[in-house]
Amino acid sequence: MNPETKGIYEIKVRTITGETTMLASYRGQVLLIVNTASACGLTPHYAGLQHVYSEYKDQGFSVLGFPCNQFAEQEPGTEAEIKAFCETNYQVTFPLFAKIDVNGEQTHPLYRYLREHTPDPYDTGDIEWNFVKFLVDREGAIVKRYGARTEPAEIESDIRDLLTRPAANHGA
Repeated sequence: MNPETKGIYEIKVRTITGETTMLASYRGQVLLIVNTASACGLTPHYAGLQHVYSEYKDQGFSVLGFPCNQFAEQEPGTEAEIKAFCETNYQVTFPLFAKIDVNGEQTHPLYRYLREHTPDPYDTGDIEWNFVKFLVDREGAIVKRYGARTEPAEIESDIRDLLTRPAANHGA
C-alpha cells in the first residue's frame, strides 16, 4: 500500500470548484464512487446517479463523481464546463470533483487505492471505461465494483443493504 494513503479517508481530492479536501469528510457514509464523462454514450447514467443520490442522501449515502478524459476524450471540458453541463442537463447535486486519470502513470491516488483494495471477485484491473462504479461501506471498505454499463438502479438494493447494515469496526 502506498504510505501516503493508509485508508480511503486519508486521500486528498480536489472539488470541481478547486478546493482541496480529504475523503474523511465522507467518513460514516455509504459511497458510490464513479468516473464520469459528459460526451459518452453512458452519460445518461448521470440521471440514475442523481436519482439514487436524492433517494438515499438523507440516510447517509453519497455519490462522488470524478470526471475523466482518458476514454476517447469524452470529457474534454474544463471543470466549470463539466459542472455547468451536469447541473443544466441532469440537475446533478451530488459532489463532483476535478478531472483525474483513473489508469496509467498519472492515476489519481483514489483510483489506485480503489483498484488495489477491491475484493475478489470484483477486482478486475484497470478501469475499462467511463461510469465504472465502486460501492464503499460506512467504514471505508470497498464492497464491490460494477462495470461501466451497470445502471445505477441495478445497484440500489446493494446500497439499501449497506445503509441498513449495522456499522462494523473492520478498518478504514
